[in-house]
Amino acid sequence: MVNQILKENFKQALKSIRSHLLRAILTMFIVSLGIVALIGTLTAIESLKGSLSGKFMSMGSNTFSIKNKGGVRVSNHNKRSRYRAPIGYKEALEFKRRFELPGITSINTFSRSLTVLKYKNHKTNPNINIVGIDENYLETSGNDIQLGRNFSEREIQSASHSIILGSEISKKLFPSTHPIDKIISVGAAKYKVIGVLKEKGASMGFGGDRNCYISLSQLRQKYYTPNMSFTVNFMAPNPQVLDLAVDEATGVFRIIRKLKTSDENNFYISRSDNLVQQLEENLSTLNFGAYIIAFITLLGASVGLMNIMLVSVSERTREIGLRMAVGATPAMIRNQFLIEAVVITEMGCLLGIVMGIGLGNFVSSFVDGVFIMPWFWIFISLIVSTTVGLISGLYPAIKASKTDPIESLRFE
Repeated sequence: MVNQILKENFKQALKSIRSHLLRAILTMFIVSLGIVALIGTLTAIESLKGSLSGKFMSMGSNTFSIKNKGGVRVSNHNKRSRYRAPIGYKEALEFKRRFELPGITSINTFSRSLTVLKYKNHKTNPNINIVGIDENYLETSGNDIQLGRNFSEREIQSASHSIILGSEISKKLFPSTHPIDKIISVGAAKYKVIGVLKEKGASMGFGGDRNCYISLSQLRQKYYTPNMSFTVNFMAPNPQVLDLAVDEATGVFRIIRKLKTSDENNFYISRSDNLVQQLEENLSTLNFGAYIIAFITLLGASVGLMNIMLVSVSERTREIGLRMAVGATPAMIRNQFLIEAVVITEMGCLLGIVMGIGLGNFVSSFVDGVFIMPWFWIFISLIVSTTVGLISGLYPAIKASKTDPIESLRFE
């Protein structure tokens, strides 16, 4: 019996929506705009976050880097300038020797000058970074070999004229030729290509596709400058020991740099998981903006829906009286109007979800974002739209259920 009454109310609600189709469609669009603002923005943000997190975490969630702070700092107490010396090669080697925690340590540095790479009639733009690395760098930096091989320990020690290319450089120099074992020019020097890295992408400035890699000893011979600073990367066995590794590395490097207890660190340690946390903190502001936009839009939709339902009650006074005269109870009248309000908001919600997912993923595609289906926010949107429908339709439904059937039948 209850199911039959509910089915009848639902049928009457759909009939009423069809009879006032334009008004219902306009209300659906108002609701859908709020859902589009919520789903679209959050989908784009989650897609962007997933893409950038993947690029950050390609180093692994268990890695950190020791880098030079650089620059000159003025003390607050004595106003004297404190020069923050770059991390020297001997300091980096000393850290690698002293740091005894299980894991993989590597050393790398960048040449201060950009260069042009040539192979026969093909050449790159004059903006290629030259990176000096050891045999462990590719593993600690999250880079993978696509063609060829990594440097051997012997090549690192002997400063061999071997080179590994980023994928973009390889495509530029060897559009139709296999690059391995080819001799290329790097500035005025000749190098033998032993490997090509997998493409990592360059969206938002990440990836090493435009870098070329030579041995650390070779770079020190060809491109060494007095203020060259070296970076130390460390990969722990698992993320659980990363905190311990960072604390231990800080202590070891302070000893190497002969810092006193009262001295602040003149280097800094960058953790891969910190980069992700900073990214999420920055994107949380956009999340908050999406909530505000969605709230304001849905508030407007609820006011518009309530107004439409009140107008509908006034226009259908005779219909309400007739239904009550043939046996409809106030509860049945109230439920009919509530169902109408909920159906309108749910249809608007479904339209907004489809448009929001499409819009969010379309926007994220411009920054190499991954496709996201925000199931959690879809569920939340359905709950919110149902709540909006119930709240907006409650007062008109109660007003309709309290209509005097005798007065309603006399209404023109």
